[in-house]
Amino acid sequence: MPRIMAVGTAVPDHTLKQDEARAFAKELFQDAFTNIDRYLPIFEHTSIQTRRLARPREWFEEERPFSERNDAYTETACQLGELALQRCLEAAGIQAKEVDHLFFVSTSGIATPSIDARLVHRLHFSPHVKRTPIWGLGCAGGAAGLARAYEYARAFPESRVVLLAVELCSLTFRRGDRTKSNLVATSLFADGAAAVLITGDQVSLPTQNRPQIIDTLSTTWPDSLDVMGWDVDDNGLRVVFSRDIPNLVRREVRPAVEGFLSRQGLGLGELDRVIAHPGGMKVLSAYEETLELDAQVLGFSRSVLGEFGNMSSVTVLFVLERELAEQHHEGSYGLLTALGPGFSSEMMLLQW
Repeated sequence: MPRIMAVGTAVPDHTLKQDEARAFAKELFQDAFTNIDRYLPIFEHTSIQTRRLARPREWFEEERPFSERNDAYTETACQLGELALQRCLEAAGIQAKEVDHLFFVSTSGIATPSIDARLVHRLHFSPHVKRTPIWGLGCAGGAAGLARAYEYARAFPESRVVLLAVELCSLTFRRGDRTKSNLVATSLFADGAAAVLITGDQVSLPTQNRPQIIDTLSTTWPDSLDVMGWDVDDNGLRVVFSRDIPNLVRREVRPAVEGFLSRQGLGLGELDRVIAHPGGMKVLSAYEETLELDAQVLGFSRSVLGEFGNMSSVTVLFVLERELAEQHHEGSYGLLTALGPGFSSEMMLLQW
């Protein structure tokens, strides 16, 4: 079965502390909410300490047209994507020209030619490398992109496949949007990039402590299109973010996970690791409750959230990077999972 061989990550230079974000939000939203102090504790409840932004905090103090924000997206996505790819390929000991297929995932900006096309010659990929850009998967995009890369490597076992995910959520921020959804987004979202190398069975690279991908599952629940996503208007992307997400996790995730594991004759008790996208502390707590997990099982998800915030599709790949640095017992199982617009779930079963 295909294996995950290496992960490379990158973040912008501009750091935002959570207390700075809280003060910024209070000043911005206080005219829209007469009881703004009632809502500000969400910044502490996220357990986020720092986040990274594509532009310094002062840049966001002025209203920026969509064209300017999207230009910043294209510029920064290329910079971070290049760095994440370099780190991934160096960790695996291969060159860009050896990559057969490059998948690109993002939901926070628009570019045609897509970001992957702009990076092919910057990093000296083969001019014949296959490219698949994927847009619109939101927070589930990292897990979904891994699944598509796995399927390609399984179909073509001699191939080296790279997934690149880049999200610059801060550049979707709109000062004129004074909704509760935007306030919540201001407390959570951040910027980053991650690249993952997956190889087919016929690729000769050291595989020690590198997990096989055993199975994947995509689920989209009915009547849930309004849970998460973007509304698109004359000023670009406006965040849609439902408060019901933790309740959906409690209600829907366990049956989905149990059904997924049963395909391999496994139960929840046979999972050694859970690599979950940390959408927020309430979501992680809902995972722990519904899957009956010990708190330490989601330790890497919590630490990534605390250090980097919610980077949408990228975040679960940061968690994966930390998991790969750990030692694992041979034959142990891990579940990689993320939720996103649709409302949808992506799951991947790993075995070391």
